[in-house]
Amino acid sequence: MSIRAVAREAYREALPALGASVVGGLFAGLVLGGMRSELQQVPGLLVLVPALLATRGNVYGSLGARLATGLHQGLLEPRIDLGNERLRGAIAAAITNGLFVSLFAATAAYVLLGLLGEAAAPLSTLVAVSLLAGLLSGITLTVAVVSVVFVGFRRGQNPDTLVGPIVTTTGDVFGMAFLLLAARTVLFFGGI
Repeated sequence: MSIRAVAREAYREALPALGASVVGGLFAGLVLGGMRSELQQVPGLLVLVPALLATRGNVYGSLGARLATGLHQGLLEPRIDLGNERLRGAIAAAITNGLFVSLFAATAAYVLLGLLGEAAAPLSTLVAVSLLAGLLSGITLTVAVVSVVFVGFRRGQNPDTLVGPIVTTTGDVFGMAFLLLAARTVLFFGGI
């Protein structure tokens, strides 16, 4: 294959996902703009936003990379089979890591805000919002990543090309939406 053909193929695979990523990022920004009330009621929540969005990308990007590697090496079949121990293990590790990172981010935000003398919601509130948002977005990201990687591979596309933009888009859109939902839920129950 010529360099031109390789470049054309890479752009053909990546441009739709990158376009969706731009639209998803704009939507996530709109959700953040609509969270003014929750950001005021849960001091420190804004500090969590970049940490939670970045860690979603890291954790579930790793899941996508692990699945893509398994497909390329022939260790996984390109079908969703929850009886497959490798697939179950990768999913369990991703969701567990996502929850652990959510807990760590909430605790670190609380401690750092305290050290800086800034107002922060109670640690239990930040942890509850972070864990609930982490669980909901983790389930959604897992479904999206596994589906996109397997379907893309079956259609002859390189899943490594698809994982980054899909995780970014899905993580931003659903991460912000579930952060808003988690904040509203925790506030509904009295801030825990």
